[in-house]
Amino acid sequence: MTRDIETTIAAKRKTRDHTEGSIIGSILRMSLPSMIGFASGNIYDIADMFWVARLGAKHVAAVTIFTAFYWVIGAANMIAGTGSVAVISRRYGEKDYAKTAAVIKETFILKWTLAIFFGALAYPFLHQILLILGAEPEVAALGVSYGRIQFLGLGFCFSAYTIYTALRSVADPNKAMFIMVGGALLNMVLDPFLIFGWWIFPEMGLVGAAVASVVSYAVIFIVGLYIFFGGKTNIRLRLKGEVGMRLRSILEIFTIGIPAGINSISWSLSRVAIMPIIAIFGTSVVAIYGVGMRVSALGIMIIVGLGLGVSSLIGHNLGAKKFERAKETARQSILLSMGIMAFFSIVNLIFAPQIVWLFFKTPEMLSLGTAILRIIAVCFPFVGLFIAMEEIYTGAGENKPAMVFSLIHSWILEIPMALALTRLFMVDQNGVWWALTVASILSALLFYLWFRRGGWLQKKV
Repeated sequence: MTRDIETTIAAKRKTRDHTEGSIIGSILRMSLPSMIGFASGNIYDIADMFWVARLGAKHVAAVTIFTAFYWVIGAANMIAGTGSVAVISRRYGEKDYAKTAAVIKETFILKWTLAIFFGALAYPFLHQILLILGAEPEVAALGVSYGRIQFLGLGFCFSAYTIYTALRSVADPNKAMFIMVGGALLNMVLDPFLIFGWWIFPEMGLVGAAVASVVSYAVIFIVGLYIFFGGKTNIRLRLKGEVGMRLRSILEIFTIGIPAGINSISWSLSRVAIMPIIAIFGTSVVAIYGVGMRVSALGIMIIVGLGLGVSSLIGHNLGAKKFERAKETARQSILLSMGIMAFFSIVNLIFAPQIVWLFFKTPEMLSLGTAILRIIAVCFPFVGLFIAMEEIYTGAGENKPAMVFSLIHSWILEIPMALALTRLFMVDQNGVWWALTVASILSALLFYLWFRRGGWLQKKV
């Protein structure tokens, strides 16, 4: 008990109060580390695809098709993670540090439970699922060898994200950044050694890429536990804290995150649904789609990093009852998100051929890749708008609007348009890319009209 009280006093003494001072300064202090961290993670994804592309287009297609299904499983991580951000940041904004520590531990328990359950459920059926998604038999076999390793390490993956979000939620985003960057660098270093058998390592091919990811997430998890239990951040965890863990609190985290989980499942299932539409155009188109998504995700992950910092700020301000400051924080974060994505859009429009050349050198692949990058670049500012609003609602603990507009985006706009353009009007794969783009623009505009109502400011957690 005494040690927990001492920890609480220390946290009060050394913590920066982000509910005071410059709003843009608070946004940058909380978000820049997350933006750098998520950018590093996506740079790893691009580097991973670079090395996998050296194995061939079928290997890239295998990772792409598996990832479409992996995102569905990842929705469980989204449920727990989104709920935890709202509760941890709100308790921290209320300066209830003992409860903050309890919620972090509860989130770890929830994440591991979900990872074990869904990983065990998906593992035996992976081959059949990849075939249903349109993978050719050889591609499906590659995807199984890669994917089953990923499922074995699912608990480390889910919990690594808790390390990131918990550190941000307790106003220590710099440590989250260093861990994310360190994990990405470790992954990038391990990739070629394990894939191609460099130095003393065995040549593992595509399996090596999966092993590198699991090892990196495990290291991140261990380092994160050391930081929290070693008292190296604003909140110190103990096996037996001042406030005990409760099943009711775990269920509260889960309940708050359910709309975000439905949102994530909807988006993930739409990736599953769109995969056969793309696969009908051949393995090369599937491979170039995978590269296009990895490249475009660089800008998206930067905005997600910005949004995660903002979501914590929203929680802090609402917890402190500073509603006008929360509103202005939201406005400035939207402008910043759209500006960053507009810049990223221009880069993709101008340098699309050079970007594709990093992965594939043949004229066919260069043409396919340039087309997808330039088409989807049109919607990037609107994607920034959507993500910014999504994270604002996350910080408020109100996730239903984002869920609804995500459903509209995927199932009312995107999938029907992709089917109509490719099946009814017989447009080639570019019809799919235009469906992705138009759906993103329209759904963001509809979401913004709802956001302007301001109901998220009154959400109680």
